[in-house]
Amino acid sequence: MSHVLILIADPARADLHDNIASQARDAVSGGPVRWLAPGIAAETDVTGDPAVALASARQALAGAPVDAAILPQAGRRKKLLVADMESTLIENEFLDDIAARAGIGARVAEITRRAMAGELDFAGALRERVAMLKDLDAAILEETYAGLKIMPGARTLIGTMRAHGAFTAIVSGGFRIFVDRVRAALGADHAEANHLEVQGTRLTGTVSEPIFDRAGKRTTLERLASTRGLALSDTMAVGDGANDLDMIKAAGLGVAFRAKPVLASAAAVSIRHGDLTALLYLQGYRQAEFAA
Repeated sequence: MSHVLILIADPARADLHDNIASQARDAVSGGPVRWLAPGIAAETDVTGDPAVALASARQALAGAPVDAAILPQAGRRKKLLVADMESTLIENEFLDDIAARAGIGARVAEITRRAMAGELDFAGALRERVAMLKDLDAAILEETYAGLKIMPGARTLIGTMRAHGAFTAIVSGGFRIFVDRVRAALGADHAEANHLEVQGTRLTGTVSEPIFDRAGKRTTLERLASTRGLALSDTMAVGDGANDLDMIKAAGLGVAFRAKPVLASAAAVSIRHGDLTALLYLQGYRQAEFAA
């Protein structure tokens, strides 16, 4: 099976210079360099053991701010994208943001950190954090959403995949009150998340059961693929934390995006420098094919 080496830099920096791409190409005895976007993304065909070639390419990069991945040439363009939301499609962690506004930010953020690192059971950690919000005025939800920050490349990723016929879904351990609005803002096709309970004008400190967790994310990936007649090899999943691990492993292409070590070490591809358009370059899209 033929493989391709993909090199990706942060579009805001465009640090992928000709000499860097050539050094990586030479390290894997690759073919001609094909530019997907000048200064941002390039690829070259490789032969031999993919793991050995990837190690050689990374050594040749010598600490340059460039992501490297080696993928099979066949079947690169995926027909289903399932994406985590917080710290993936958006920069926010909304539960942490609510807690910060309520003056308990440090306590909640530490639990979030440990849960995303895989040190705590996700469902239990979610219940514990939500319980700390009991009796807060529900107006805090609108105040928090006003601070929404879309991750660079998110709109282009979803828009481009949809323009080329893919189905796009957001799966989040966060709350539907935010997720549904982000889905609409990004133009994604589908979303699943947890329901934060509100009584009157106050948060109850509870979340509806069952908790939508890492198993729920994987089940959603598998269900959406099945209902569309797709093999799992036709799917892509992206996330940043431990609760994304199961869907990342199940997807045809699992991508850890600026992820915690527990996920970055398990994913087929880890993106540390590029923005979310990196997922398009991984599929072989050229910048000229991106949706506006």
